[in-house]
Amino acid sequence: MAGPFSFGGLAVPSSVASEMARRLARDAEAVCRRYLSNGRREGRYWLVGDIHNAPGRSLFVRLKGPEAGKGAAGKWTDAATGEHGDLLDVIRQSAQCADFAEALHEARSFLSLPKDDPSIERRRSGTPTVSRPIDSARRLFHMSQPIAGSLVERYLRHRGLAGLGNLYSLRFHPRCYYRPDKSSAVEAWPAMIAVVTDVDGKITGAHRTWLDPSGRDKAPIANPRRAMGDICGNGVRFGASLDVMAAGEGIETVLSARSLLPSMPMIAALSAAHLAALMFPPTLRALYVLRDNDPAGRKATAQLTERAIAEGIDAITLVPQLGDFNDDLRRFGEEALRATIRTQLAPQDVARFLNFDITLGSEHSRG
Repeated sequence: MAGPFSFGGLAVPSSVASEMARRLARDAEAVCRRYLSNGRREGRYWLVGDIHNAPGRSLFVRLKGPEAGKGAAGKWTDAATGEHGDLLDVIRQSAQCADFAEALHEARSFLSLPKDDPSIERRRSGTPTVSRPIDSARRLFHMSQPIAGSLVERYLRHRGLAGLGNLYSLRFHPRCYYRPDKSSAVEAWPAMIAVVTDVDGKITGAHRTWLDPSGRDKAPIANPRRAMGDICGNGVRFGASLDVMAAGEGIETVLSARSLLPSMPMIAALSAAHLAALMFPPTLRALYVLRDNDPAGRKATAQLTERAIAEGIDAITLVPQLGDFNDDLRRFGEEALRATIRTQLAPQDVARFLNFDITLGSEHSRG
């Protein structure tokens, strides 16, 4: 039996990796067109800048040759760095797979496409299929860990947030890949992973917030927040849909309101544009919009409110004193934020949601 080797820090049976690499090599050009789409074929080779799909001619992949040994198809070498490997390495790096299991899943998904499937041509032309980002988002979320005791919990507490139990839509990934642009090397940072779902609860995407290892802030990178998958109209949900719901832009903003209204279902749309396009659950009769105090936030709130009213849904805007509700929570504290929210809620919702203690599961007076 073949012994194990190291792949992304994991011990993997070499027979498994070798067999997958051989299968990929049988259609080496299709693999290159999909995962190294910035390159081009020249004779018996595919030329590209590097394994991360940068433009250039430094890395060359052999497209034809025997299945194993000298001159085998699918083998690649980067003339600039001396690195070399096979097409499974290409898939792992280009698709930013977190470990061998994800790379293997990605490779199997690619190989399972029938030859006459039109999506093959989309892959070969370098155009991503609609389902692939969603599949990647699902894998990323399921590979991540619960946030209890993690860096994500530390980060959220540093943002002044409490009541972090039952946040099933948030997870922690200790080494989530980040690439500033196509020409840059891949980095790995800890990240908060949020699952994006539609009104039926189906996963449509994921949102990544890369974190500083101290847990005190976001990672010191150019774009510490990125979404993947089908985000428009969907969002990060906290609580099952009821007749009343609150919606806002950012995760931290929504969690700030949720810390005082833990029994009210809420959704983070992840941007002003996506907030304006939010889809309404069929049971919804009243919507609270957590407005961000900037031009984009005000515009999105107005658009969402107009859409809600047109569908017969009561829409009420909740306005913070500062830029957003997390700013208010961190600057003024929980009691001041409670007072701000209380004055803007409908009277029946004050009794129903603001005085609800999720730890007791019942309403009570807070005095």
